[in-house]
Amino acid sequence: MTMIDISEKTQILREATASGAIHLKPETIKQIQEGKTVKGAPLHTAKIAAILAAKKTSELIPLCHPLHLTNVEVCPKVLNETTIEVSVTVKTCAQTGVEMEALSAVSMALLTIWDMTKQYEKDADGQYPSTAIQNIHVIRKYKQPV
Repeated sequence: MTMIDISEKTQILREATASGAIHLKPETIKQIQEGKTVKGAPLHTAKIAAILAAKKTSELIPLCHPLHLTNVEVCPKVLNETTIEVSVTVKTCAQTGVEMEALSAVSMALLTIWDMTKQYEKDADGQYPSTAIQNIHVIRKYKQPV
């Protein structure tokens, strides 16, 4: 087992955008929109969590190269009465891409939203029948010589 050798690759501008969604109860979405969740502001906290996850990706995924990120843009938005979508764009000037950083960031943002709203999502048995994280994927990757 070894890391991929990127020694001979040139540094170029690289960008990746990933997205995913979390499905919540309509009442939970309404509480988020009205700023009434006990743990604070889930969408704001999710932004911070996403940035931290992007920065720490190489510590979380074995054999992933550590990268100096130049930008992490996190965009959470309520799509409808039961869905929040989070998209993250990560940029760097490096020898390898930032898809894993974007995917990690989206995942952590969605997990943070779940954690901050789980008390509203549980049913009488403590289960999560309507809560789901779905469709985490890379939307686009881009590279351009500098």
